Amino acid sequence: MPVLPVDASKFAGMSEEQQRTFPRRVVIGEHLTPDELARMPKMISTDSHVMEPEELWLELPKRLQEHLPKVPFRNSPPGATDPHLRLQDQDTDGVAAEILFPNYGMALFAMDDVETQQESFKLYNDWLTNFCSVDKKRLYGSPLVSCYDIQAGIKELHRGLSMGMKGCMIWQVPDPKLPFTSDHYEPLWAACNEAKAPVVCHILTGHSYIKTGQKGGVQGIKDAVNSKTNDSCNTLFDFIFSGAFDRYPDLKLLLAESEIGWLPFMLQQWDYYFERFRKQRELPIKRKPSEIFDEHVYGTFLEDYVGTRVFPWWHGTKNCMWSNDYPHFNMTFPNSREVAEYHLKGLTAENRERLTRDNAIKLFDLDI
Repeated sequence: MPVLPVDASKFAGMSEEQQRTFPRRVVIGEHLTPDELARMPKMISTDSHVMEPEELWLELPKRLQEHLPKVPFRNSPPGATDPHLRLQDQDTDGVAAEILFPNYGMALFAMDDVETQQESFKLYNDWLTNFCSVDKKRLYGSPLVSCYDIQAGIKELHRGLSMGMKGCMIWQVPDPKLPFTSDHYEPLWAACNEAKAPVVCHILTGHSYIKTGQKGGVQGIKDAVNSKTNDSCNTLFDFIFSGAFDRYPDLKLLLAESEIGWLPFMLQQWDYYFERFRKQRELPIKRKPSEIFDEHVYGTFLEDYVGTRVFPWWHGTKNCMWSNDYPHFNMTFPNSREVAEYHLKGLTAENRERLTRDNAIKLFDLDI
């Protein structure tokens, strides 16, 4: 397996000092010649991030700032905050456009203070809209929507959409008092259905294990794999088995940064038990879970070789999308094309285009 280093000198605007301190890692990808790289169609990342400036949150009233979570700011490349440099990094990495999610803002989904969450989300949505205005065909932001007060959340969703944002980013793990199976979300699902705005549930958002901070040792590994996958699995289960997709035929769900290798197995298991018990129990759905998934649900993959190996026989090529996770430690920059080639080698050109471009364009109605 070819091992490729993440070369920090490739980041636009990065100082020599920052290059020296930038985390070192390698990715697995095919070795491609400059000519081969140039011939590859540019890709769209459906899970990328920005780095909000610290001073953004200082715009909150002092009484609200006291409720903000304490999250260490990372050594991010300049393109995480500067949209002009971000476009240069996209060019370096063969990326045509990105769907952008927050960095610090992800921790805000776990907040218990409703007003601080709502006002913080408004600040972020305004800031990200300005960030994306530098190139509206390459930078697409998803609005953060607070779900404590659903009517207020719908109002903020419409405000974000009116500013050109895409989708509706909510918590992946809701407050235990507000499970996705409750009627609480019905007005929001109806609003997203009408606006054709896909709901986005990103890992590590909401009331998950990450709310109390990352743990060390073996428990940290268990959380990063077992707990994280369990969160994604439970969210998908609740969306499907609540019958939300049957009530709202245009409702879509994106599970961002959850990877995809677990999906065929879980859908197989849910189908089995659905068929086994559907005649004995009153279930809220009438179709097989896999059929509902095929029509309504999408997932992203970064480095999931197990997941991409199932594409020749699993029709997930219509539901899955590539991502680069820029600017996080897991990012594939500046070797995204090599990594994508390693994962998708052997697939038809049509399926490769779906996974790296077409599915994202269709789901988010991108103007590219």
